[in-house]
Amino acid sequence: MTLTTTRPDYAAARKAMIDSQLRTSGVNDTFVLERMGTLPREDFVPEGSKATAYMDRAIRLADGGFLPAPLFHGAILAEAQPTSADKVLVIDAGSGYLAALVEPLVGTLDTIAPDKAANGSKRGDYSLVLVDGAIEHVPPALAKLVAENGRIVTGMVDRGVTRLATGRKSGKALALLPLAEMGIPRLGAFDRPQSWSF
Repeated sequence: MTLTTTRPDYAAARKAMIDSQLRTSGVNDTFVLERMGTLPREDFVPEGSKATAYMDRAIRLADGGFLPAPLFHGAILAEAQPTSADKVLVIDAGSGYLAALVEPLVGTLDTIAPDKAANGSKRGDYSLVLVDGAIEHVPPALAKLVAENGRIVTGMVDRGVTRLATGRKSGKALALLPLAEMGIPRLGAFDRPQSWSF
């Protein structure tokens, strides 16, 4: 008796992701669908998670990071509208997927780990900062990475609810405007410092 194993049809899974997750949630920008329809998500997750790479949920990575659900990546790209004039910084949650999606669309791209973005002393002049997860607040170290009039698109967590959010820097101020509610893994490096109250 010969055992046959069927390999997952990742191309079909990508098409299903676009049709049943992105389009039905209002993500219809041609450039987003093209990038997400051609870049293999399965290459950005551990071997044991490849078969579930296109499901509508986040995937935990071996190093403790995660790959957020497809809808978050589609929505963040659609909101950001990156162009070849943009100097982009991706705060990477560990998968490298968001950076790979964006790289062909922009002028230059750098990546940084969440802890370095939240606590570092580096000053940046990025016209667009993309955060691959949900943050509780914008610490000064993160605000310093955004150029004057630059924009940020991120997940935001407020009282346990996560939403896509966007902001633009004016002077030293960088406030976030919450947009659509969706499931987004939290980046603990951006949690507010705990304070005592009596």
